[in-house]
Parts: sequence; structure tokens; C-alpha cells
Amino acid sequence: MQPLRVCIVSSEVAPLAKTGGLADVSAALAGELHRRGHDVRLVMPLYRRMREAGRPFRDVPGLIDREMSFGPRRGRWSVRATPLPGKDLDVLCVDVPELYDRDGIYTQDDDEHLRFGLLSRVCLALCQESGWAPDILHLNDWHVGPAALYLRLLASWDTLFAKTRSVLTIHNIGYQGVFASDVVHDLGLDDAVHKLHQEDLAAGRVNFLKTGILYADALTTVSRTYAREIQTEEYGMGLDGMLRKRADRLVGIVNGIDDEIWNPSVDPHIARKFSLDTLDDKRFDRAALLSDLGLAPDPKGPVLGIVSRLVAQKGFDLLFDVLPEMLPFHDVRLAVLGSGEPKLEEFFAGLQARFPGKVCFYRGYNDPLSHRIEAGADAFLMPSRYEPCGLNQMYSLAYGTIPVVRNTGGLADTVTLFDRRTGEGTGVVFDHSEPGAMRWALLYLLELWGDRDAWTRMQRNAMAQDWSWRKQTGLYEALYRKLLEMPVASH
Repeated sequence: MQPLRVCIVSSEVAPLAKTGGLADVSAALAGELHRRGHDVRLVMPLYRRMREAGRPFRDVPGLIDREMSFGPRRGRWSVRATPLPGKDLDVLCVDVPELYDRDGIYTQDDDEHLRFGLLSRVCLALCQESGWAPDILHLNDWHVGPAALYLRLLASWDTLFAKTRSVLTIHNIGYQGVFASDVVHDLGLDDAVHKLHQEDLAAGRVNFLKTGILYADALTTVSRTYAREIQTEEYGMGLDGMLRKRADRLVGIVNGIDDEIWNPSVDPHIARKFSLDTLDDKRFDRAALLSDLGLAPDPKGPVLGIVSRLVAQKGFDLLFDVLPEMLPFHDVRLAVLGSGEPKLEEFFAGLQARFPGKVCFYRGYNDPLSHRIEAGADAFLMPSRYEPCGLNQMYSLAYGTIPVVRNTGGLADTVTLFDRRTGEGTGVVFDHSEPGAMRWALLYLLELWGDRDAWTRMQRNAMAQDWSWRKQTGLYEALYRKLLEMPVASH
């Protein structure tokens, strides 16, 4: 089959710049498409942290010190390439120091709309300047939603984009990029203002994600269940009506995991490598994790792990009553890695103080430790209120670490409730976002832990799952090829 030309645009790419799963997905999907022989251009901003990390950058010929008019503003941009670690693929980094040379990836600055509006324009400009016609322009989240509109405007006169189709992936609909309507001038859209969402303009705002939803030829989100959920008022965050209207162009594709990185048989961060055939060696990682964190060794019950942003979405408030009830009466351990909202940090810090030797809370993020928790824990807690996809539950499956998850989004698509009668299932799944359901899930986990045959069967079921990008990328390839056979979506 003819290789595809795919331009993937993202505000984050791991490990260059990352705040969440978007970065992992962008890097892994681009890398796998490239490995399969497709012509892939992966585009992101060049942030200060990337320079400070001492990464090697080289100028891209023809894409240095280019001029761009952006509404009333005039500026210059360059593109510098840097290797994507482990993927034999360059990342094309848009270099505009006055916009991206800042402490964080995202800011509260007055020109945030311009930072990502420019990325939406330059991803197309670099194609024009190099004469490279992408088959697919794959846009990720609100940051580059306007690029779907820019593509339509350019395709009306530039034959380079005559056959280009756009895909917008919604990673988390809770973040939409809403700005005051006067940014239209900065975005260079004065002559196309009639193409923006008119009710929003009348209300004095512009919504980047909504613009992308209006004009992308296909919409994807990161799990099948989440694709259904965001078409409901409960989960749609105000965009459910628009998504229902475009339901024929919306598909859910579960994210994959990079099993060259998240794989217990090759993981350099863990104490003892293991596989499905050597599952018993996982006990060495369990012992090493407890020792590393200063927790008491050899508990009779399971070691529970958490690696997460500590925010309301993740549902950890469901543990507020349940864990203090459980910890005095069960010989379990809890290892928590994360940071976020003060009340959640205070809760886990309080548990550590109240139950020394049983609970360890590591505030912040530590990548090697996240691997050691996945390998050394017996079970992994993800009680999310909503979860577009989630990656950690899939990491846990790969490491034989039993996920305890709520029945929502990507968690529902990747974890099934273990049934002791049939021996089928890969974890513990509960339905309702309430403490009683969380309590049931943990008690059922303890019941399964006490049945060693059932527990081992569940672990083996989990590790037999394949959620790698090698499998999931094929679904994107099929979508891309189908899209190229379809006309441009009308609006």
C-alpha cells in the first residue's frame, strides 16, 4: 500500500515537553507510523525547557527566519529539528522565542491565544515553504483547533492542500481554549469571521476546540466509551450538541502504550525484569519498592499503587473515608506518587503521618519511581470521575498489576471485571462515583487477593492483553485511508 504523508501537530511531545498523556500519545503514534514506512512530520513549539535540557537542534533549510503576518502583527519564525529519542524520527520545533521562551508550556499570559494560534498557522506554512503536501493533518486538542479552519481557507486557493484531510483528536474535552472575541484580529481571521461560531462571537468569545470540531474532516477521541460520553450533557462540557451533529465523523480509538518503554521484560528502572512466563519474579520488584520507600516489608495484604495528577477528575476523594477505615485493620501498603490540589496532597500526606510504614506519599513526579510502582505494586487505583482514555491502567495490565477502576471512558474499554466463576476478567471495575462503590471495589480486591489461584489467573489475563501502539496504530491508518476516499466534510 502507498505510504501516507502525515503531519501530526501537538503542543506536547514526550520526552521533550510533557504535562500529561497527550505528550506520550503524540510521540508514540508518530514513531509507530514512521516505523511502518509512512512519511511523518511531527510539529511542536520549541519551549525554553527544551533548550535548557541541552538537546541538540539543527536548522531546517528553507525554514529559518521566515516572516509571517498575523493580523496586525508581523513576526518571524524558524523551524529547528531534534531527534525523537528512540524513534529514528525528527521533531520539527517551531522556534519563536518571544512566544515560547517561558517557564511553562502553558501560561496565563495575555497572548496565550497567539502562542497556539501561531502554531496552528506555522504547521501549514512549513508544509507550503517545503512544498510537502500532507495527506493527513492530524491535530491534537484545542491548541491547534484553528488549524482545521486555516486548512480550509488555504485549500481554497493553494493546490498543495487540495487533497489534504484533517483529523482532530480530543484528548480531554474539559480543556477548550476559550478566549475573548477580540483575538480574531490577532489570529488573522477578520476576513473569515463569518466562518467562526456566531453564537460564541455574539457572546464575546472564541473557542479554539469548537473551531476545530466545526472544520475538521474527522474527529477522534481516545476511547470508544468516551466518544459516546462526550455526546451527552453530563460529559460533553457544553459541546455535546455539536458533537451529536457530527457523530457520523466522530470515532473513538483507544490510545496505545509504548511497549518498548512500558514493558517489565525490558524495563531498565525496575529491580528485576519479568514476563508472563516469569511472573513469580514480580515479588522481587514488590520487595524492592517497599524497601526504596521505607515501607514495612512482607505485608500479608496487597501493595496498592497510585501514580497520578491529584485533581478532582481522578476521583481520589472517594478514598477520604475508605482508606482510613481500611488501613488499621488490613496489612496492606500504599505507595502514592503525584501532586496537584492541596486538599488531595494533604490527604495523602496525612495518611503517611498517621500510618507510618504502611503509606508513602512522594509529592511531585519521578519517572523511574513511576515504573517501580507499576512493577512492584500488586494493584493500581484509578477511581476517576471521568477518564478520556488513561494510560496507567494499561501500564498496570502489562506489569500484572491489577487495575481498580471506575467504569468510565477508556477505563471501561480496557479493563474488565474479574469473574471468579469463569476465570475471565482483568481487574476490579465499579460503576458509581461514590465512597460505597469504592469500598466495595477494595473489599472485592482483598477477597481476590485471598484466593491465590484467582489472583494469578487475573494477573495472567491482564498481562496477555495487547494495548500496544503496534495494534492501535492500525486503526488510525484505516481511518486515514477511509478519509482520503471521502469528500471534505460540509458544514
